[in-house]
Amino acid sequence: MNRPVPPRRSKSPKATRLMAIDAWIDSTLYEAGFIASEFWESLTIFFRRFRFTGWKRVGFELMGEGFTMGAAGCVVMLALAMPAFEETEGNWRAQDDFAVTFLDRQGNEIGQRGIIMRESIPVDEMPDHVIKAVLATEDRRFFEHYGIDFLGLFRAMSENVRANSVVQGGSTLTQQLAKNLFLSNERTIERKVKEAFLAVWLEVNLSKKEILQLYLDRAYMGGGTFGITAAADFYFGKSVKDLNLAEAAMLAGLFKAPAKYAPHVNLPAARARANVVLTNLVQGGFMTDGQVLQARLRPADIVDRGDRKTPDHFLDWAFEEVKRLTAKSGVRSMVARTTIDMNLQHATEESVEYNLRQHGKEYGVTEGAVVVMEAGGAVRAMVGGRDYGQSQFNRATKALRQTGSSFKPYVYATAMEHGFTPDSIISDGPIVWGKWAPKNYGRSYAGGVTLTEALVKSFNTVPVRLAKDHLDIPPIKAMAEAMGVESTVSSHKTMVLGISGMTVMDQATGYSVFQNNGYAGLRHGLTQVLSRSGKVLYDWEKDAPKPRRVLSPLAVGYMNSMMVQVPERGTARRAALPTIRSAGKTGTTQSYRDAWFIGYTGNYLAAVWLGNDDFSVTRRMTGGSLPAMVWNRLMTYAHENVDLKPIPGIENPFVDAQVVAKAEAKQQKQEAEISNIERRPVLTGATTRALRAIADIFHNSPVIDGPPEPETLSAL
Repeated sequence: MNRPVPPRRSKSPKATRLMAIDAWIDSTLYEAGFIASEFWESLTIFFRRFRFTGWKRVGFELMGEGFTMGAAGCVVMLALAMPAFEETEGNWRAQDDFAVTFLDRQGNEIGQRGIIMRESIPVDEMPDHVIKAVLATEDRRFFEHYGIDFLGLFRAMSENVRANSVVQGGSTLTQQLAKNLFLSNERTIERKVKEAFLAVWLEVNLSKKEILQLYLDRAYMGGGTFGITAAADFYFGKSVKDLNLAEAAMLAGLFKAPAKYAPHVNLPAARARANVVLTNLVQGGFMTDGQVLQARLRPADIVDRGDRKTPDHFLDWAFEEVKRLTAKSGVRSMVARTTIDMNLQHATEESVEYNLRQHGKEYGVTEGAVVVMEAGGAVRAMVGGRDYGQSQFNRATKALRQTGSSFKPYVYATAMEHGFTPDSIISDGPIVWGKWAPKNYGRSYAGGVTLTEALVKSFNTVPVRLAKDHLDIPPIKAMAEAMGVESTVSSHKTMVLGISGMTVMDQATGYSVFQNNGYAGLRHGLTQVLSRSGKVLYDWEKDAPKPRRVLSPLAVGYMNSMMVQVPERGTARRAALPTIRSAGKTGTTQSYRDAWFIGYTGNYLAAVWLGNDDFSVTRRMTGGSLPAMVWNRLMTYAHENVDLKPIPGIENPFVDAQVVAKAEAKQQKQEAEISNIERRPVLTGATTRALRAIADIFHNSPVIDGPPEPETLSAL
């Protein structure tokens, strides 16, 4: 009998549900894929209708590439705009709140900054002809463009090409305001790009009336005045509300060239410029010939102010210092007593201008900057450029330039603090640091030399060897910063030879540590800041941080004993003063773009930089040439009729002529010995005798019209 088959057990409800879900997923994915493939096929068929051939396809491709390039351009524009918009951070309107009158070290008024003891005159209250004169000359389409006037730019380019010179500018009034508010006068592409973006930003954030108001209040107008309100008072002794057309035209002509057309300096040029403004009023449709005729016939006269020259670059720097030191006081109208010595200021300006005028073309250099400090840290003079009217950019406090060999004293000072002495021997020979192989200026080497000799002769390999084998980079960087260098010091190994960008003020501050027996933190340009009522808001002797020692007396003595030899027998002989011992160091950067000399006595220190704003190379100008000559001329004046003080570590402040003569004789002997050692024979003895015999034959024989006879040559 067969065994009955047991009935199959039904699956559990859970398993059934799982199988149902799996089936649903499979079918759904299949259907979705099928629908997607159908959609893609339909889409492909649809777009086939838009395929172009022939010239239509060329146009379509160009349009597509144009969209691609446009998108890429938008990304580039955004990248360029970001640095420009960073300039707008902070309260850029705040300087309106300050009104500062500056006094020199003797208590004489030397200039003002801010809205000087009066409120700005609103644009609505200014005479109509004042506004028209400004717009006719600076920006006729001011109310029609949006920050950048492409039509005006094209017109200016056309006029300049037609005249074969620059007769019209393409910058709008808004662009000029952007430069005045946020940027410098450096002639670089980066600055022009920022200026364009900032002009658009101003148009977005301000009304046209606000832009015009700021422009009229902030522009430099010559004579140390800023804004049309201060200029009207300075030149004509009246309010801007009372200006007639001739006076308004004269002021309108100052905006772009205040130094050239300032009426207190060159009244005929100012009147000629005013006549051009009147012509602009007619050509721009603002006025008729009849309306400007009276102003042409009776040009403006000015108030006699004498030949007043203001230290404008110094005042700009001092104004920033006042705002920084008194920001929390709540006072905005004040008087600042400064450290400037106007006689020394004029001597410094004269030395820069004299030497650039006499030798600028010879060396291919156009600009310079100088900071003069007295022992104790008081800033006595500052030149931030040749002509403040042409460029208000302060090259003494804002221009970052490579320092070259003038950075080496920071390396040697670090070495002195690490146990080295001026007589320590270091090898001056080829050296390789990674992929860097620095060489000396003359491509020659002296072997083992003392640190004194290395600094005086400005050997490159010695400070590099000190940094590589003995000191390392961080201690050198820390030393420069401790001595007062405020600019960012590079941490790359090449910083040893001065690749870091530093300002003239940085160099003066750093070197002052050697002059002030190792103490830093002494630099100052203000002695007191007072409110108009006489309340003392800041006093340097009481409120300034205490000086700090950064170099030991021993290290200071070592450094000064080496650096006094640089003008006496080293690279800065043109800086040597006739009777007073001085110390310092020259610096020349790659391709002769920058040249420095920073030197000091026991009384004064001066840091001198010469170069070109566009970083173009000079004609082999070194720190020991023109910068040393500028330094010598101004320091000769500075030391007239003063009690001479010795440099720390140098007992006698006077030059010992015998010591200098012996040093020069020793150096000449060493150079002759080196020359003899390095001379190598290039001809054999037989060749030399043959050449001498030929010379004797030509010398003793009569003049002939052809080569010597063959037998004569064979006899040799």
